[in-house]
Amino acid sequence: MVDATLVEDYHSRTSGTRHLVESPVLWDETLRDGEQTPGVHFSPEEKLQIAELLSDIGVSVLNAGIPVVSEKEARAVDLLAHAGLKAKVLAAARTVPDDVDAVIKSGASHIAIFVAASNVHLQYKLKMTQEEVLAASLKTVRQAKDAGLHVAFVTEDTVRAPFDFVERLYREVQAAGADRLVVSDTVGIMTPLTFRWYLEEFCRRVEPRDLSVHCHNDFGLATANTLTAMECGATAPHVCVNGLGERAGNASLEEVVLCLEALYGVHTGIKTEKLFELSQLVEELSGVPVAANKALVGYNAFSHEAGIHTHGILAHTLTYEPLQPEVVGRERHMILGKHTGKTAVVEKLKERGLTASDPLLVELLQHVKAETEARSKTDLRRFLMEYRRLFVRPGLSDEEFWTMVEAVGIRPVSA
Repeated sequence: MVDATLVEDYHSRTSGTRHLVESPVLWDETLRDGEQTPGVHFSPEEKLQIAELLSDIGVSVLNAGIPVVSEKEARAVDLLAHAGLKAKVLAAARTVPDDVDAVIKSGASHIAIFVAASNVHLQYKLKMTQEEVLAASLKTVRQAKDAGLHVAFVTEDTVRAPFDFVERLYREVQAAGADRLVVSDTVGIMTPLTFRWYLEEFCRRVEPRDLSVHCHNDFGLATANTLTAMECGATAPHVCVNGLGERAGNASLEEVVLCLEALYGVHTGIKTEKLFELSQLVEELSGVPVAANKALVGYNAFSHEAGIHTHGILAHTLTYEPLQPEVVGRERHMILGKHTGKTAVVEKLKERGLTASDPLLVELLQHVKAETEARSKTDLRRFLMEYRRLFVRPGLSDEEFWTMVEAVGIRPVSA
């Protein structure tokens, strides 16, 4: 994807220090963790629509959801499990036998059994001891294996848990039959260097047969940490379309895939030319707008306005683009505005077979700059206010909630 005759490729010089699997297992979490984005919910039919495209582009495993959550969620998992998808359909369960039974009943072939590991989670959320967590984990892993499921074992907040407990827990669940072990950076506090140390130590102590990682983006490091994990031998990175997920989201599917393809030279098996189509579908069904400056799928990812940049792009696209937009199903856009130069104007005129003398080009360029600088921002501010009202604070309004409280008959306790 990069012409080595025109640019220096330093990635090839570090290939000996990496341990990337040749055929990574892309584990998509859009329909589970992605749906946990505040304000997002997918109907079973919408989940199927997204799952069909995920499967078609080559995603290996997709998490359909947690069937024990509700009847509708159970129906969604069942729908995907029996849809004949090429991707393996996975469903998630807590270390609770009824949760595992719900997954078995759904028809999903893969299960992710999850439990918290850090002291803060055990003490304040689960109110369980380490021994109780271990016992529940072993019981449900064996239950799922007895049912013939492929079992991934996941701990929430792995990287903030005592390492001795992490080692013991993972070693024992692997011995009990867990096929894949998932390390989670649940609140996104790892840096690439620290995560490298952690995973190398984890592999030394636990010796996982199959390592997977789940990285959150609270500090904007989810993709970087996921790639670091794959350099350490992780085979199954968790990803979400458009980087959806709790709080600041998860590692972005399109970012991880294109980094592996274009920067590491790893063939992912993903039809990258369909990534923009997938991004737009998830944007539409989730209701979460993709940021204009979002890598690869954001509107500005292949848009150019500055005169120096447009001049360079028109001379050779490698000057200001690392890959061709068609690789991800995009088109290049030259934006006319305050920073536009004459070269862009000349190219724009060519669309209608027009040419102009230099004085006329200068005059036209002045008009373009003056018009864009004079435009009012009133409509933009109105749009942003509406966006914040509809999405930034999603869910029920206080007025709607208190109306429901009255409707169900909740009244103040008499003194």
